[in-house]
Parts: sequence; structure tokens; C-alpha cells
Amino acid sequence: MTRRGFWVLSLWIILIAVMCKVCIVRDVPKSDKKTQTQQESELTVSYPSQKNVTINGVDYLQSQAPVGKFGGTLVSSTIGEGPKTFNPFNCKDNTSAIMSGVMYDGLVSTDPVTGATVPKLAKGFSISPDGKVYTVYLREGIKWSDGKPITAEDVEFTWNKIIFGGMGDTSTRDSLVINGKLPTVRKYGDYVVVFATPEPYAPFLRMLSTPIAPKHIFKPAVDKGAAYFDSFLSTTTKPKDFVVSGAFKLKEYVPAQRVVFERNPDYYEINTKDEKLPYLDKLVYLIVGDLNNEVLKFEARELDVISLQGSKVARYKSLEPHSDFKLYNLGPDTGTMYISFNMNTRKNDKGKYYVNPVKQRWFNDLNFRRAVDYAIDRKNMVLNIANGIGLPLFTPESLNSIYLNKKLKPYDRSLENAKVLLKKSGFYTDKKGRLFDKDGHRVEFDLYTNAGNTEREAIGVMVKQDLEDLGMKVNFKPVEFNSLVNKLVSTFEWDMVIMGLTGSPLEPNGGKNVWLSDGRLHMFNMRTPQEGKAGILPWEEELDLMFTKGALATKFEDRKVYYDKYQEIVYNQKPMIYIYSPIRIVAVRNKFKNIYPSSLGGITHNIEEIYEEGNK
Repeated sequence: MTRRGFWVLSLWIILIAVMCKVCIVRDVPKSDKKTQTQQESELTVSYPSQKNVTINGVDYLQSQAPVGKFGGTLVSSTIGEGPKTFNPFNCKDNTSAIMSGVMYDGLVSTDPVTGATVPKLAKGFSISPDGKVYTVYLREGIKWSDGKPITAEDVEFTWNKIIFGGMGDTSTRDSLVINGKLPTVRKYGDYVVVFATPEPYAPFLRMLSTPIAPKHIFKPAVDKGAAYFDSFLSTTTKPKDFVVSGAFKLKEYVPAQRVVFERNPDYYEINTKDEKLPYLDKLVYLIVGDLNNEVLKFEARELDVISLQGSKVARYKSLEPHSDFKLYNLGPDTGTMYISFNMNTRKNDKGKYYVNPVKQRWFNDLNFRRAVDYAIDRKNMVLNIANGIGLPLFTPESLNSIYLNKKLKPYDRSLENAKVLLKKSGFYTDKKGRLFDKDGHRVEFDLYTNAGNTEREAIGVMVKQDLEDLGMKVNFKPVEFNSLVNKLVSTFEWDMVIMGLTGSPLEPNGGKNVWLSDGRLHMFNMRTPQEGKAGILPWEEELDLMFTKGALATKFEDRKVYYDKYQEIVYNQKPMIYIYSPIRIVAVRNKFKNIYPSSLGGITHNIEEIYEEGNK
């Protein structure tokens, strides 16, 4: 068996074990008289570089990585204009989620090597035989960054008042509705929380990675209502007002320039010398604007980490032997890049259509969508944009997903097939090669992507050229990222878009909000909360059913049937046209140690263990 085959098999075994209610931790110490060794044995987690230890009544998470040196700064980067918020419960973009994720931990996390669910703020958990009750045991003695204890009261408040209360982004709550009901959450004492789901719900354990909020800080904001909560912990909040559980806390935010985090001295992870982590004093994200500027800053040694586009890899590989950095191959990207159509046929509250009715007819015509799909030259994009470092993508699951439907076969570009499909729906071209619909309307629309992401901008240029080969007129418009997100999920005023979604190769249910007809990221046919499932299409209804059944099935092979079907529906209906999956290549300065690259966790998944060599 190949190493890759073994890795995939290992993930399958772990996931099946979790879905069958084989818990990672079953027992929790009931007496302080037990020795530290006994406690470690009972609560050791599967991730090999961390384990639980109890010292002087405090339940620490202990790193098993080589002991490093304290001090130093790691400088990374982010594209665009920076975060929109630092509130972990109100993040609608990836940058904001990354920034808040630095500061707030969840009860559990994902082992970056095996993909197993492992304790984080929790020191252990157990699952009842019927798969509906999850008992979580918190670490005793650990603190928020202001010195107050982290307790079950914080957990109960977070889930009942923020998540289930509908505060901020409701994606987590929406993903946990099971047969119309939400789970229940109750605390028992200071360090035990019990979650109960209406039915066995396979994705639930991973959902416990949702950040936990300090009740004494968040309660006043919750009490003031949802409108106030949306502006709580905004980018204008003073750094001193942040109370966090993560390895770092906010030190400085300079709009359009940088975000600076400083070491949290009260973090609950220690090294094997029982010294508190993290090692680094600071973690900095430079807001670089675009990918070209990011490369310039890395080469000027202003950045310590950079994710490379395929076109840059060959050059960096030749420089590596004589440079101060090392390249790491993380394998296929865990996210997906796609082109999407705005199929919305409804009106806004002022009675105006979100999408021009003429364009509505095009975008809702399956032959039109399939023609666009056939016109896209994926292989050319891989060759010229990714420099051959990637593979064409045809499904909503990434190429490294254990749920990938391999029966859905790839195909080549075919303008002939595209023209046949357009002709079936009455489209025709004039003597100048311009495409018109059957009513004589010239086929012209806007194609958006986020400005500064040069890879997507390059894709946009090639998509424009590919579709112009069919006679379409494409107005390609890169716009600022936050403005684009506002169009996609708030105003709904757009035609077509090139975007990407982060994803998990271990759990399709994480994309539930994209595929459910009333999901808050159901961009191709977005509905307001008031609209619910208005005008649902038959195949959208089928997607709803697949995700509902997939989440309730507990065995991997049963879930695979439903998730195979959802991919088949998307593959056939083309609400999103997938482009290609790049191979992730990351460069990191040699001076940083304890770098353990992972296809699941990336480069800095263990940021608390990373240290800068040469610090005093």
C-alpha cells in the first residue's frame, strides 16, 4: 500500500470510529488523589505532539514538540483590506475568521495529521451509546487573559445565548438544526457540560470546535440585542478590551497595514519543561493588498511565510538551496475555486429584481450553464496560471476529500458541445459572431472576483476569453473583497462570480450553509431569512434531503451514499462550475523551528509551538 493510500485509510478508520460513537476519551479523574501519570494515561489524546497533564490543580495541554526558545516574531500576510471584525461569532469572511481564531479557542480541535477530533479547552469528552449525548469535561484551573477562570458557565452561555440565540453570523446554529430542533446545552458544576442532540448527528462532535466566549465580557453585548452585537469587537475596538483564551491577543490594528498579536501569558499549553507557551512574543499579519505585493514583501524579507502560486514555484525551488527559506508541499488545496451564476428570480423589499429578468432566464437555463461549463478550458488554466501545479476540478468536494465522488468523470473543453446546447435553447450568433438569445437580447453580463487575488484575476481574464469564443460579452470586474462579499450575501446584486470556499476533506456537512436552500451562503439562489425556501427548485429540494440524511447517518459508508449524490446533483445542474485545485506550496524562513506541515492544518496550525531560532 502506498503512503497516500495508508493515510486515506487511516482517516477513514478514524472517522468511522468517531461516527460509531467510539470516543477518544471515556474517563475523567474523579479524585485529586490520582497521580499525574494516571491522569495523563486516562486523558491522553490521539494527537502525538500534545497530551494532558495536571500540575498544582491546573489541567494543562502539554506540547511534546522539542523545547524551543522564547521570544521573536513571525510575520505572515493577508490579501485585501484586512478583517471586517474581530468578533469570532460574526465572521463572514475568511480573514476575519483567521484573526479571531488566533484569539479564541473551542472545546475541541482537529488533529492536523490524522483528522481525529481532539480536546482543546476541554480535557476530554464522552459520547453516550445512543450517540445523542456528549459530555464535555473542561480543563480545571485555566484562565481567560484577564485572569478570570474559564468555566462551564462560559460554555453554556456561548451556546445558548450567542449561537442558539441567533447572535452574529447564524451559520453554526443553522447547521445544527436537526429535524427542526436544536441541541440542548446544560452545565453541571463548574467543569462539566452536557450537549444533547434530538437524533444521532454525525457532524456534531466537530461542531464543538466553535469558539467559546467569556461570559463576563460578551453578556452585556448580548443583552443589548443583535444589532449591537453585530458591531461588538469591531476593528475599532481598543486592544485592551479583548479578553481571550487563545495563544495570542490583539496588540495593534492599523487599517490597510497590519494586525499585530502579542503572546497571551495565561495560555493553558505548556512545554515538557512545564513552561507556558507560546514561544513567540508576537504574531503579525501584514495586509499586503495583492499577491504580487506579497511576493515582493517576502523577497524583501518583510514576511516569514508565503503561500506560492504555481507560476512562482519553479523559481523558488531553484533559489531554495542558496536561500534562507524552505519549501513545503502541502498537497491539493482543501478549498475549492468556482464560477457561480446568480439564479435569483426574486425581488428586494423595494420591489426591484436582484437580477435583470433577461439574465435570469439565461442563468436558470441548464443548457446555458452547461455551455459555459464546456467552454471553460481548465487544463489551460492549470498550465498557464498554476504552472502545471494543480489538477482540473469538477466537483464541490476537494480532491483530497475522503467523500470525493470518483464516479464523476472529468471532461475536456468542447466549444462544439457548448454551441449545440445553446442552440437547443434558441441562442444564435450573428454574422459578427455575437451571441443573442431567442428574443434577440445580446448575451452580456458582469463577471466579478476579488481584486488583489492575482490568481483569480488571471482566471477571470481566461474565463472572459473562453466565453467570448461563444460570442458572449463578458464585463470582467475585480472589486474589493468586502464589497464583493456584500454583493453575494447581502444585496444579491451580481451576475456571475469567481470565488473560493474553504472546506474540510473530512466533513461535507461544513458546506451545509452553501447547499441548503435556505443556507446563509447559498449564493447562487440566495434567500433572505424572511423568504425561507421561497421558489425552491426540485434539485435544491433534493440537496436539502441529501444533507439532512447525510448528517443523520452515523456510518461512513451510509454517509458516503448521500454525499456522493449531492456531488452528482451539483455536477449535473451546474449552479457552480468548479475550475481547478492547486497544489499548496508554502515557503517558510529557516530560522523558525517546530514546523510540522499538514495538508489538513497548513503550516502554522501549531503556532504556539513554533519558535524562532537564535532568540536569547
